[in-house]
Amino acid sequence: MLWFPVFIAFWIALGLTRRFLSPASRLHILDHPNDRSLHDTPVPRTGGVAIAAALAVGAAIAAAIVPLPPALGWVGAGAVLLAAVGFLDDRTGIGPGRRLLVHLVAAGLVVAAGLGLGRIALPGVSLALAAPLGGVITVLFVVWLVNLYNFMDGMDGFAGGMAVFGFGGLAVFGLLGHDPAFAVLNGMVAAAAAGFLVYNFPPARIFLGDAGSSVLGYLAGVSSLWGVRAGLFAIWVPVLVFSPFIVDATVTLVRRALSGDRVWEAHRSHYYQRLVRLGWGHRRTVLAEYMVMAAAVGSALGARWLAVEWQWVLLAFWVLAYAVVSMRVEVLERRRGAGAR
Repeated sequence: MLWFPVFIAFWIALGLTRRFLSPASRLHILDHPNDRSLHDTPVPRTGGVAIAAALAVGAAIAAAIVPLPPALGWVGAGAVLLAAVGFLDDRTGIGPGRRLLVHLVAAGLVVAAGLGLGRIALPGVSLALAAPLGGVITVLFVVWLVNLYNFMDGMDGFAGGMAVFGFGGLAVFGLLGHDPAFAVLNGMVAAAAAGFLVYNFPPARIFLGDAGSSVLGYLAGVSSLWGVRAGLFAIWVPVLVFSPFIVDATVTLVRRALSGDRVWEAHRSHYYQRLVRLGWGHRRTVLAEYMVMAAAVGSALGARWLAVEWQWVLLAFWVLAYAVVSMRVEVLERRRGAGAR
């Protein structure tokens, strides 16, 4: 009975996603390609609505089965706000300033829910934060995850896959930590994403849209902070879990900022986009990314049983691994450029 909401979330997301594929559906809203897109033909972009609906129903069922923290009502309000504004953005377009304001409000609701970051911890090291500073860092953390999930939702099967691996991994942390509410709610997100992924895996027949990517990014931040507050892990653990997205988005943003680019504008310079353009294609690139996601989640889970010094070795390995991948992409691009000449 405990996992019934997870089962329901999968089937609702699957059924609604299939429905939105039909031109007869009122939610058959097309994403038309532009010069920054990786797709060539119009594709529906309301898969996120299916995920949001599945989570709403699943959460209502879960609340009747397992006690949920009352503060999650604030989080739910933030998710609804982001889904609604994201849907409007998908339909008519909303300026970046207004979107950012909504993101800040939603992040503020996370602080109001009592999920503000109280300390920053690395293996064997912990720095307590004053409440105002912790609140500011919390808002910045959540806003960044909302936006980076949107930035990284540009390849078939990518954002949905990260949700399956990332939230699935967090659900396992909930099970290991004997926290059924945390396990079920994260399991629901993973299941809803899996239902959507059935039609989003390359070649994708439907996209998430802003309504989905913003909500998934928001929930990644919420679950990370909730797990820290519940004592399930330190903050570096969920950062490692979602590092395939966090590293690519953060490094790309910094690189573009240093180059004087307008960082808020759409582009095709993320590492996954560069691999697709190098000829890897969506399927090969996303399968390689799935391997990285699985390894990151497995490493984060395995770190529970590692001594502090070995946890540092693990983190050093991932820093080195991402650096090597980054340099490898640069080498491939230089070789292709030399071959073109």
